[in-house]
Amino acid sequence: MQNILEIESLRKYYGKNNSQTKALDGITFQVMQGEFLGIMGSSGSGKSTLLNCIATVIRPTGGRIVMQGEEIQHLKGDMLAQYRGQTIGYLFQNFELLDNLTGRENILLPLSLHSVPEAESDRRLEKLASYLEVVDVLDKFPSQMSGGQKQRIAAARALILDPAMILADEPTGALDSKNAKALMEKMTGLNREQKATILMVTHDCNAASYCKRILFIQDGVIFHELRRDIPRESQQAFYERILKVIAQLGGGSANVL
Repeated sequence: MQNILEIESLRKYYGKNNSQTKALDGITFQVMQGEFLGIMGSSGSGKSTLLNCIATVIRPTGGRIVMQGEEIQHLKGDMLAQYRGQTIGYLFQNFELLDNLTGRENILLPLSLHSVPEAESDRRLEKLASYLEVVDVLDKFPSQMSGGQKQRIAAARALILDPAMILADEPTGALDSKNAKALMEKMTGLNREQKATILMVTHDCNAASYCKRILFIQDGVIFHELRRDIPRESQQAFYERILKVIAQLGGGSANVL
């Protein structure tokens, strides 16, 4: 198994001199092809900044981000658009669906922007809608959907171009526990059955327990790493290890989550 993403000495600083904030302060790690990696940390720890640097929403101060052998800071024009549209798929906490489009239209939008033929678009839509169980809401508008349905429509949109990596930013943050569990089971299935590579930022220990590996970030640096001993370690056992790490880092989840 080879690296799909390499982060090397990544830095993102805001402000100058004494008022400087180091959102990321030299982070280095790799993501393997087919891995499900979680990023956890307190508010302001740098985890969302990290995800946005990988998505090219934020330009880092220094360091390197290499996706599939290509240093993404050097991408421009059509190459940058292709990276944002096809190499990565972004799953947002608050869905970010277009209210005036149906579920079907929201999912198909990336395909139309990249001129994918109609027959191929329909094939991909049918496959994803069936897997994510959103066939019955394809012709509804977001205002007519539950939170779980919206997030699964958003997931289908993120996946429709078959990206090399899925970036998920607090994907269960706006969901109740039932819908959060359903979404995580679908994401786990995509990782296990279709070898989808997923990098997920989350504050939710339950969601994190579905990952194969977790990096904990504090003050812009990685301070701890957990690996799930698959298949011997159960999800419950991994969840309990996550809680122990959090309890050791400042006396409780409030300080970490």
